[in-house]
Amino acid sequence: MRQYKTLLLACCLASSASCALAQSADDGKKITFGGSIQSDMLIPTTSRQDDGSNEDFRTNTYVDVSAMSKYVDAGLRFSYLEHPLPGFENDFKGWGVPFFYVKGKIKNAELTLGHFYEQFGSGFILRTYEERSLGIDNSLLGGRLVVKPLRGVQIKALSGKQRRYWSINKAWVTGADVELGLHEWSKAMQNSGTYVTLGASWVNKHESADYEEVFADATHKLNFPDNVNAYDFRVNFQKGGLNVLAEYAGKTQDPSFDNGYTYRKGYVAMLSASYSQKGMSLLLQAKRSDNFAFRSRRSVTGTSSFLNHLPAFTESHTYALPAIYPYATNPTGEWAYQAQLGYKFKRHTALGGRYGTGVKVNFSHVHGIDRNPHLLDGIYSKGSDGYGSSFWKWGDRTYYQDLNVQMEKRFTKGFKLNLMYMNQFYNKTIVEGEGGMIHSDIFVADGLFTLSPKMSLRAEAQYLATDEDEGDWLFGLLELSLAPHWMITLSDMYNSGVTNSHYYQAFVTYNRGSHRVQLGWGRTRAGYNCSGGVCRYVPESKGFTVSYNYNF
Repeated sequence: MRQYKTLLLACCLASSASCALAQSADDGKKITFGGSIQSDMLIPTTSRQDDGSNEDFRTNTYVDVSAMSKYVDAGLRFSYLEHPLPGFENDFKGWGVPFFYVKGKIKNAELTLGHFYEQFGSGFILRTYEERSLGIDNSLLGGRLVVKPLRGVQIKALSGKQRRYWSINKAWVTGADVELGLHEWSKAMQNSGTYVTLGASWVNKHESADYEEVFADATHKLNFPDNVNAYDFRVNFQKGGLNVLAEYAGKTQDPSFDNGYTYRKGYVAMLSASYSQKGMSLLLQAKRSDNFAFRSRRSVTGTSSFLNHLPAFTESHTYALPAIYPYATNPTGEWAYQAQLGYKFKRHTALGGRYGTGVKVNFSHVHGIDRNPHLLDGIYSKGSDGYGSSFWKWGDRTYYQDLNVQMEKRFTKGFKLNLMYMNQFYNKTIVEGEGGMIHSDIFVADGLFTLSPKMSLRAEAQYLATDEDEGDWLFGLLELSLAPHWMITLSDMYNSGVTNSHYYQAFVTYNRGSHRVQLGWGRTRAGYNCSGGVCRYVPESKGFTVSYNYNF
């Protein structure tokens, strides 16, 4: 029934948008249309999957359509997940139009009605976005106004309810954001290439507390606040290759499932500095968060009910074995640090050789914060203030640590080699709930052979060594590219430790214009898929895959 109501509402909004677009066309303004189709399909070759289902065909299919003119934009998304891919069964199953909008634009203002995504600052108090691989689409349904009343001034105001899978959470989310570009008012700053931006944000969550939360050990009813307020202040300085961002956010008492229904306030502070010039780059970051899970519904878990986002200060690895143990940001609190140095040795030097040599060193460390009193299980009495915490003091547990060194070197016109060594500590108990600390050493060699102007071959060899968890892993890949249309990929991930299991895959990809088709067959390993510190568990699957993408 929810899908039919959504379709009806989308049709009404689309009708209004059509009238507005028609009026725009009558005014002689051109209307342009665009969109995309994405369909990922699986035909299992086993009679029963790990989730207990026995579907013969699965697909996650999305169709986006938009129309744009000078004064009015409109769009919608149709999603079909009636037989969803593995890992999407519990909450994503269904079909309908979960996203639609109409946007009016005039001079320095725009008004959006319907669904929209928004981010204030770094996202500490508000970030709604779509990430299909993680199953995240936590858009707001309501209205948003963006105004630029003066040069260097931008004001945003919004209000709505957040989407959670195929339903809408009951809480109202209201917020405002102001950004001031000080450099826009100073010719001296502009002439010197200096840019300074100040920002301030506020978000209110109004969630009715007129119901009783039932706990097995409760002796009385908790008094939940109807309103939770969050605020954010930031300053960004940029001059030449130097960029510095400082940001601080806080929120009022917000008892929820994440913090054990305690009443401690939340805080997060971040300092990020980067510098780059030709042949060299440097990044330094530090972040401390404390009790900063901010949801539109206090009693739920999962990723789609988050109103905010805490970026992970860890490198996102794209190679298969370094990505086996990815870190997910701990919203209950952490100290996170990251430092990265990149340097390119010049051509025709001892270390640069004929073509130059690029080296990158990255170090990240995530540690628990101090809690007093400290409880190993992290559970405090419901209804209490929880704990105290000294700002600069660490807790007693490392959550994650990663030191990796990468080298990129071209030896000839037809051969380029990337090498990486990584030393990793991954606290599986903190990230996944159990498993202890896993220490691993990972080695990667990635070679690209250019065989002709239209043919290249890429080969990967990876090795992960550890005495914990499932033991050692090996990975190999061959990828033949036949420009401009074809790509053939073969790979195998093998556990030589506990399971002695092979995860082999074969893909053929064809690109032509705006169309991309990929046919595959193989077995995927169960594990976590992560992006930006947010992770989703993906069960093991085996079968034929088809992926189709089209942009128009």
